[in-house]
Amino acid sequence: MKWFGRKAVGRGGARPGLARGWGFPGGVGGEVGGWARSYEGQVRAAYLGNAVAQRAVRMVAESVGEAPLAASDSEVRALIAARIGGQTLMETVAAQVLLHGNGYIQIIADSLGRPRELFALRPERVRVEVDARGWPTAYCYSVGAETSRMPARDEAGRTAIVHVKSYHPADDHYGLGCLEAASGAVAIHNVATRWNMALLDNAARPSGALVFDPGDGAALSGEQFDRLRSEMEAHFQGAANAGRPMLLEGGLRWQAMSLSPAEMDFVGLKAAAAREIALAFGVPPMLLGLPGDNTYANYREAVRALWRLAVLPLSYRILGALGEALRPWWPELTLGIDLDRVTALSEDRERQWAQVAAADFLSAEEKRAVLGLEPAPRTGEGR
Repeated sequence: MKWFGRKAVGRGGARPGLARGWGFPGGVGGEVGGWARSYEGQVRAAYLGNAVAQRAVRMVAESVGEAPLAASDSEVRALIAARIGGQTLMETVAAQVLLHGNGYIQIIADSLGRPRELFALRPERVRVEVDARGWPTAYCYSVGAETSRMPARDEAGRTAIVHVKSYHPADDHYGLGCLEAASGAVAIHNVATRWNMALLDNAARPSGALVFDPGDGAALSGEQFDRLRSEMEAHFQGAANAGRPMLLEGGLRWQAMSLSPAEMDFVGLKAAAAREIALAFGVPPMLLGLPGDNTYANYREAVRALWRLAVLPLSYRILGALGEALRPWWPELTLGIDLDRVTALSEDRERQWAQVAAADFLSAEEKRAVLGLEPAPRTGEGR
């Protein structure tokens, strides 16, 4: 079925054609000055090699996965709550959208054509295939040399691949992940960590200088120089040899050297880079234990900000895409988050209840409607 062709004709050209995609973020391979440009390189540098970035992503993704789901149909709730490889669907897709900017969910149907499983595809393996007007018609999934082509819709015209993406101002088909914006701060943070480690290996200061001054103007021979350097590396360099006394031969004296306080101040540099990483993923720095961040008055305010500004918007984006794709099977389907069961937002809910309870100009039924509650059953109803 030429579903997209029929769709374009039916709309009478109301929607303009889309430009072909530029490829997913970080599609250029290699590194520039230690700054990873490919998606795989950014994942290795940030999620696998940086504690701040990994914790920020896990904090948001795990919160999305643990958020209490409100679904009008129990079968759909079970589909979404099912685990994929030990992780919930919501947590997996949330992490993929944060890192890559795209999440692809394959709707696997049973013999009767009804959804029986929702499977999250690796976004870096997916390529969008478009028609002549630029609208998606299929998704190509590549693993090694094998490529599978999956139509965007099934034979009945229902969605087969759910594409959840964040906004990308320069691409019509792929979203922009937070990893691209955070890669610079991740590179700075990782380089500062390696620098500090190198300083610790050298007792937090350069090894100094051995000055050969026999008094007669003679110089060390090449053999003497190589032997002296090898002895220094073997017996006096590294953390295990810190503070070890040195025995010098005649004509040698030790000239101590050290870095200036400005050169040693990499703690402030790492903290600034860590705050920028947290900002890119939408996590208040206070929740990551970063020093010098007083944006929020207390920890509870920071937790509420995390849910209001990061967890809930991402949850509603994923659930909105899923709800739109599943409504052909469940026309009255509604999906959302049960805010009454979110512990982090309990204070906001208590404040709302107190404000509604104090509104004397509202009737009891109007107050229940404001709070999102069902109308109270009338006394003697049904008798």
